[in-house]
Amino acid sequence: MSARRLFILAAVAASLGACETLPMDGGGSGPGMGPRPVSTAFRADDFAWSSRAGRGSIDGRVAYRREGQAYDCTGSVALTPDTPYTRARFQTLYGSTDRAAIPEAVVRARTVPDPNADYRSFVRSTTCQNGRFEFTGLPDGDWFIIAPVSAGGDRIVLMRRVGTRGGRVSVTL
Repeated sequence: MSARRLFILAAVAASLGACETLPMDGGGSGPGMGPRPVSTAFRADDFAWSSRAGRGSIDGRVAYRREGQAYDCTGSVALTPDTPYTRARFQTLYGSTDRAAIPEAVVRARTVPDPNADYRSFVRSTTCQNGRFEFTGLPDGDWFIIAPVSAGGDRIVLMRRVGTRGGRVSVTL
């Protein structure tokens, strides 16, 4: 093979290697979202689906036990939309995007990228009474439930991912 041909092949290989490839996702978990490169940066557009009203609801119950000790709700339960940003954030904070039970102090000590992104206006909150909570009027999509619990000592934060698809979903944390 000639030196010129080797040079051209090397130049093409180098230019292809310099191209950034990003994984594709469904564009968020809301309906009608097309594929696009995954970005873990905060984008309000990724949350837009979660602001719509829907027929979905979550009927939740806290039944968490550790070492034989029953834990009770110790604050509001939050419902956060599943977006690329929140997925990356929760993976860092909880070590999972499915479910977790982590001491609150550990969660608070972890550092997330873009910690000042304000997604709070998209988070729904409800009271947990007698170990039960409920969210209604939810659009179809995936969500993260966050519930602080305690057995009299340090708090544990429970996290669980759940999907709504136009009906009632029962969840036990």
